[in-house]
Amino acid sequence: MEAQQKAGEVKKRLDAITVTGTAEGGKITVQANGNKVVRSIAIDEEFLKEAGKEELEELLVVAVNKALEQAENVSQSEMAAMTSAMLGGMGGLGNLFGK
Repeated sequence: MEAQQKAGEVKKRLDAITVTGTAEGGKITVQANGNKVVRSIAIDEEFLKEAGKEELEELLVVAVNKALEQAENVSQSEMAAMTSAMLGGMGGLGNLFGK
């Protein structure tokens, strides 16, 4: 039961964390939250006028993947912190398996 509560707390924290992925020197910016949900995509107007469809699609993929990679890193860090806190609260049982 405590694990579910902690997981819910982590999910709320991850919802509040914003990560950013960019491409082409910031001409495309994707923002997502720590739960890997894309919140916004911004494309520089001048770049949009000049870019071809294929270039735009490729760079969107790059920016989205960068944002999701950062979200994954944040998520893993939060989960590791939660796990560490839970094991630390078990009165030394966290050291039972070779630590």
